[in-house]
Amino acid sequence: MTIDQSLIQNKPVISAIINADHTGVLSVNGIEERFAADDAIRMRTLLMTRLFEIAIAHGRPVRVSTMDENGLTGLLVSPDRQVEQEDEPATPDSVQDIGAPSPQTPATAAAMASEVPPPEPISAQGISTAPGTGASISATPDHESASLPPSHLSATSARGPGDPLIAGAAPTTRRALREAESFLSTPPPHPLHAQGVRRWLSAVGINIEPSDAEQEERADIEAVSRHWPGTRTIMVANRKGGANKTPTVKNLAAVFARHGGGGVLAYDGNPEVGTLGWRTEQGDHQGTVLDALQNSTELLAASAVSGDIARYVHHQPADKFDVLRSDDSLVGTHIMTGDDVEIIHQVAAKYYRLLVMDSGNVDRGSDWTSMIAHTNQLVVPTTTMEDRAEAALLMLQALQERDEHAARLARDAVVIISQWQPREHAMAQRIAEGFRPYVRAVLTVPFDPALKSGRIIHDALSPASRRAWLRAAAAVSQGL
Repeated sequence: MTIDQSLIQNKPVISAIINADHTGVLSVNGIEERFAADDAIRMRTLLMTRLFEIAIAHGRPVRVSTMDENGLTGLLVSPDRQVEQEDEPATPDSVQDIGAPSPQTPATAAAMASEVPPPEPISAQGISTAPGTGASISATPDHESASLPPSHLSATSARGPGDPLIAGAAPTTRRALREAESFLSTPPPHPLHAQGVRRWLSAVGINIEPSDAEQEERADIEAVSRHWPGTRTIMVANRKGGANKTPTVKNLAAVFARHGGGGVLAYDGNPEVGTLGWRTEQGDHQGTVLDALQNSTELLAASAVSGDIARYVHHQPADKFDVLRSDDSLVGTHIMTGDDVEIIHQVAAKYYRLLVMDSGNVDRGSDWTSMIAHTNQLVVPTTTMEDRAEAALLMLQALQERDEHAARLARDAVVIISQWQPREHAMAQRIAEGFRPYVRAVLTVPFDPALKSGRIIHDALSPASRRAWLRAAAAVSQGL
């Protein structure tokens, strides 16, 4: 059942401010009532109790403007204890009748009832003047009984030896101790509601199912949060320069590290000079892949410890991953070989759980062949420029003919198409359709000026870009 918005009137004018220090102010037609509690949940419960009282006093739904750390939200609160967000269509997952206890969760319903007391008398101004309102309200929810499993709740009502039978209590059936349920509850892997008004309502015990978009985002986060046995290697490859390889490496590494708890290395595998070091933060040293190669014996020694790698990699504090830079010396002459890549992969496998490699633009050297041999998941970036897409296609066709492992990588590749300029959605979709029949997944990323030049900062991307990169990383994780 949804709230009939035709019943909403301009009066009373109600606003609620919720502060980070567990205080709040409720204003009804300009008359303020202040709240304070020991924690945010209790304070919000007090506030919702008063809003239900006001709706009951007026005999119809009321409109409430709420302001907290998440911003301004409009709510509709009805006398029969329904709550809706005003600025979204009423759907079964946006409305919940909290006045009717659920038959599946009697303990939870009882706890909710104990937290929301009966309404107090309402004064002419619509604000309760009875004792126990405002900041002086205090009640102790029956958390202990609410958290017990049903089997333990029923046991508390059963009679002991020689005790009279409590009215309405069912006799206890003796069972083996090994069948006893744990008293410890297991929390869900994510908060019930992490976004928008659902998070606000969840904090006061009004549990509304997450939206489809929120559930999809949680599934993607869960996918990239996995830890695999052994080191997994992602190779980002396109033989054409300017195909968005470096931004792809950076953003995939950031997403995996942020949600997976670190242990991610981004390696600039360009055989000569790569740009990954230029577009990421530099540590307090000048270490490059050549330094790691020269000291690989010590790094691979049994006595080496995890902190030893810090002299050669550059940590990204905000994004929680490390970068192994290519040599960018002006007088450098070293060109990476297949043997070099083999050593670097051994070092990475010792210190990291996930390696994301930027392949460079040359796909005919022994270094490129060695990277392919170690790859678990191939990622092929391109932009909406046709020559970049063509280079990606030719590279996949060449891998198909190389050997069985390379052919599998090509078939199971993830293609990520970035819009090179604004408003190129149609072009991105056209290129995506061209790749889709031949690879495992194709994803598009919107244009974002934060990726065009300079240091790439994941938090500087637009919300739409960050969501797209999370979706892309989730697709990549399926191949690991």
